[in-house]
Amino acid sequence: MIKIGDKMPVLKLMAATAEGPREVDTGELFGAGKTVMFAVPGAFTPTCSAKHLPGFVEHLPALKAKGVDQVVCMAVNDAFVMGAWAKDQNTAEIIMLADGSAVFTKALGLELDLVARGLGVRSQRFALVTENGVVTHLAVEEAGGFDVSRAEAVLEAL
Repeated sequence: MIKIGDKMPVLKLMAATAEGPREVDTGELFGAGKTVMFAVPGAFTPTCSAKHLPGFVEHLPALKAKGVDQVVCMAVNDAFVMGAWAKDQNTAEIIMLADGSAVFTKALGLELDLVARGLGVRSQRFALVTENGVVTHLAVEEAGGFDVSRAEAVLEAL
């Protein structure tokens, strides 16, 4: 599993944008400045839609005030699902990153095997902070938890 002090993996993923899916190089995305990334097990799921993503939308100004340059939400979904979820949740200033095949999630070592429940391989719920591509904060939830990766907890850690 990725840890504090590690560099973020460099891969190509898809971002949901107003113009449609766009390829994103994670080396460029995380390479400069301070980034907060949080990951959810799936778009449009109860905790993710009711609490996790809305918390980051609500606290985006406070995160920016603490020097955060960008906020990224990632899920093991395709870019079209992430785009629809972004529209549904009014996330215009949050980068919605699609890890459709869990390649990036696996490179982070934060995959969650939900195959037996019919959901495939997903991401664990977590939040991390990077500065110039290096992880400076990592908070991974215990199974079923929603405490350390919420926006308020990230704000406290900054």
